[in-house]
Amino acid sequence: MNQAKLALPKGRLMPDTSAMLDRARWGLSDYHEGTRSYRLSSQKFPGLAVKVFHEKDIPVQVAVGNYDLGICGLDWVEELLAKYPSAALVKLRDLGYAEGVVYVVAAGDGNRTELDGLRARQDTIRLVSEYPNLAEAYALKLRLRRFSVLPLWGGAEVYPPESADLALISGKMGTSTFNHGLVPVDTVLGYQACLIANRDRWEDNDLSELLASIEDGIVSRSTGNVDLSPPTSYLLSPISYLSPTPGLVRLALPDGHQQAATAALLNKAGIRIEDYPSPTGNRRPSVQDPTGVSVKVIRPQDMPAQVANGNFDLAVTGKDWVEDHLCQFPSSPVMELVDLKSAKVRIVAAVSNDLPVSDGYELRQFWSGRPHAVRVASEYVNIADKYARDNHFGRYRVIPTWGASEAFLPEDADLLIENTETGRTIAQHNLKIIDTLFESTGCLIGNKKGMADPGKSAIMNAIRDALRKGVEAA
Repeated sequence: MNQAKLALPKGRLMPDTSAMLDRARWGLSDYHEGTRSYRLSSQKFPGLAVKVFHEKDIPVQVAVGNYDLGICGLDWVEELLAKYPSAALVKLRDLGYAEGVVYVVAAGDGNRTELDGLRARQDTIRLVSEYPNLAEAYALKLRLRRFSVLPLWGGAEVYPPESADLALISGKMGTSTFNHGLVPVDTVLGYQACLIANRDRWEDNDLSELLASIEDGIVSRSTGNVDLSPPTSYLLSPISYLSPTPGLVRLALPDGHQQAATAALLNKAGIRIEDYPSPTGNRRPSVQDPTGVSVKVIRPQDMPAQVANGNFDLAVTGKDWVEDHLCQFPSSPVMELVDLKSAKVRIVAAVSNDLPVSDGYELRQFWSGRPHAVRVASEYVNIADKYARDNHFGRYRVIPTWGASEAFLPEDADLLIENTETGRTIAQHNLKIIDTLFESTGCLIGNKKGMADPGKSAIMNAIRDALRKGVEAA
């Protein structure tokens, strides 16, 4: 078999994918939950190059021809094709596991009306999702008069009804209710794990031996195609824009690994919030003190944009995401109010250890006159773009990633813009740091207009001052 390249998923699909390839007797090295290995070898196919990616990155990597084959959810394939319908992707087959549905959900109440009510709306209907391209395609298919789509990193279910009218989220088949009182009003896509190929590689290379082996490992559990016609219970609750409650301060707190440190600081500051962090995943914790504050738990990556557009007055996020936002929107109304001195990381530029450069200047000289553009991989796409411009790379291309960014170098990217606490993870992947862009810590941010609102400024200033004192007392 000729040299072939396969992209495998980490995260939700890893256990079932690993089990399937075990049944096919691939003898993959170190492909299991919790692994930090991104490059794998197969005893059965020693010439096969296997790399592990965040699932969302796999359709892009296969489409651009970096990989011949990939395994991911059909939802992320369709998300890519919704924007790039001519992308060089071929779906080869479903794999019989990780079945789900992309639902359209809204806040529920006792009264029901049909989807036609949405089409008659004259105001802007707000959709949020990790699937922004599918959300836009859905709104166009529904022929909404006016709509806006807000892309998110996650946690879309917490946005309706205050910050959005509809959310596209994934769930299991037959789900009738979601957290936070949401109900499905329509279905967009049924999906499961699937095997995909680059169209050109599929036509030009013989991959039959690999595909036959994968067939040997498949245990079909599919229940068949999902009926996407909305049943009666999926009729839409009336949606009306909820004007913000006068004087109510809306505070966004981070999910994920920052929760424990944030909760500890809030306690020191005397801000009493119940059920945060929540063992049940509650994204709407209650505030005991001070009064006049509502809280939602969202992704830190989404906070600067949410504060800028007025959905939140205050948020606890990282300076890295604030900087990424401001690189794209330098006139944004977002401002830092308090440096929380927590979650310290450095935002760095890293390259392969094999590259004979030690700083940005040497990198620019190294790539000067080279025939292809410098490939810069990062979750911080706007910071990466600014770094490439500031360092006068000339021809360059930013490759957005969703995590596991170290895996991209050196085969699929030339430079990585990444955060690191100690630098150990970067070194473990045969990379070296050649530049430190800035140090990032947790911070409280606010909207300049909100800070000047006489109905909110007293509470916002009280929260700011309390957190500042909590930091000083730490």
